[in-house]
Amino acid sequence: MSNRDIHAAWRYHNSTKHSWHSVHTTAYYLDWNNQPTPFKAYPRLEGEKLSTDLQSSEMPALIALVAPSIWAEEYVPNRSDLAALFYYAAGITKRGIVPGGQMYFRAAACTGALYHIELYLVCGDLPDLPAGVYHFGPHDFSLRQLRAGDYRSALVEASGQEPAVAQAPAIIVTTSVYWRNSWKYQARAYRHAYWDSGTILANLLATGSAHHIPLKIVTAFVDGGVNRLLDLDDQREAALQLVPVGVSPGQSVPPAPEVTPLNLETTPYSRREVDYPAIREMHTASSLVSPQEAQNLWGNTPAIERCDPQGQLFPLDPAPEAELPDNTIEAVIARRGSSRHFRRAPITYQQLSVMLDRAIQDIPADFLDGTDATLNQLYLIVHDVEGLPSGSYVFHPQRAALEQLKAGDFREQAGYLGLQQALPADASVDIFFLTDLAPVLERYGNRGYRMAQLEASIRGGKLYLGAYAQRLGATGLTFFDDDVSEFFAPHAQGKSVMFLVALGRPLHQRRGRG
Repeated sequence: MSNRDIHAAWRYHNSTKHSWHSVHTTAYYLDWNNQPTPFKAYPRLEGEKLSTDLQSSEMPALIALVAPSIWAEEYVPNRSDLAALFYYAAGITKRGIVPGGQMYFRAAACTGALYHIELYLVCGDLPDLPAGVYHFGPHDFSLRQLRAGDYRSALVEASGQEPAVAQAPAIIVTTSVYWRNSWKYQARAYRHAYWDSGTILANLLATGSAHHIPLKIVTAFVDGGVNRLLDLDDQREAALQLVPVGVSPGQSVPPAPEVTPLNLETTPYSRREVDYPAIREMHTASSLVSPQEAQNLWGNTPAIERCDPQGQLFPLDPAPEAELPDNTIEAVIARRGSSRHFRRAPITYQQLSVMLDRAIQDIPADFLDGTDATLNQLYLIVHDVEGLPSGSYVFHPQRAALEQLKAGDFREQAGYLGLQQALPADASVDIFFLTDLAPVLERYGNRGYRMAQLEASIRGGKLYLGAYAQRLGATGLTFFDDDVSEFFAPHAQGKSVMFLVALGRPLHQRRGRG
């Protein structure tokens, strides 16, 4: 199946939509005795501990969320840099007691707190780490070497000689272990692969920015080559993104040693796994088979339809930088959770403006052309924001303004759209990311579905961090797909929902919430 056969993306997207009927007529139930473990473990490999003595960047989170305009001409990361990146992207930041034992909560939000995203490292010789292919184990904060030697050229080739990959001293690779999320969410878990890697990448980018470590997100690569390098069973776990770390423009990457199967033993996740063919079919349909295919997907971001505003405009009103909270990015990530309850209390328009301003900052990604490039539009349901009337809105990033679509109290509707939950009804504001899939799929093929989901979740992750930096709360939610598009019609007619974040004032703070 070709990446250009975009019927596959439409088929998967439509078949995994939530509706009132699909949710209320399902016979599916959670088999708690078969819940998968949230860690990938190699029982026969010794781990190399990373230092937990992490130094603060001293950079305020709300500054770190602004993409840097100038990178260092050369930057080679060391073990301390890698420790910070891994910890603040996917490390264990809290522990809590839950029925059945202890729960380990991570630095970034994840659907169902199921933590199915894994991180790997492919590097040349670094100042204090030998060249190799490594797996990051959050459970003991260690790296395990899967292959010895410099295999970066395998990723350079797979990415079509993508410049940031070719110049990187190290590359982080994200993957998803499907079963660890599909246990609860069934075939819809493939969407979550990009939702949950996206929130991790939002943390990673902010941490890299704070520590002045150059990073880029590369989504176009030959899937099979990367999966073989990591020794993945790609029917159960697959590579999602490459993240070049650092830059060394004059480096010469040697040819990689032969990539042979490792057949490394891993601990079973649960007694039995259930296969959801729709996940495998969608991943195969959006996979690339040649470096040239990867090159063809760089940039040329399709233009989002920008209608002239018809409703009243409300320009953003962010506080001056000197008046922003100065919580460091490390402190904010360590404090971050997912709000379980909101109290019906207002946030200010300045606070919302700061969050929106940070969410729309440029994302360094291979499929985005830079300034103002985006595959998604932000739609809001405002319940209680001082200085902004209640109602529905669409955000115009080029004007840095919200356009009111409808005035009124829509708490009840928001609760329904968010799968009939209290959280979106009680929040101060709900932010939906919608995309017009037709031009996205025309430009990128089925791969565009991955990109649209990912970009929305990275921006959603930035909203999370922007909220917690201001001592507010946030939580990601799922939704009734077509009902959301209909609610924002006619402006959102034909668009598809990618992500939803509810923002507001938490009812209370609890330790150990992820």
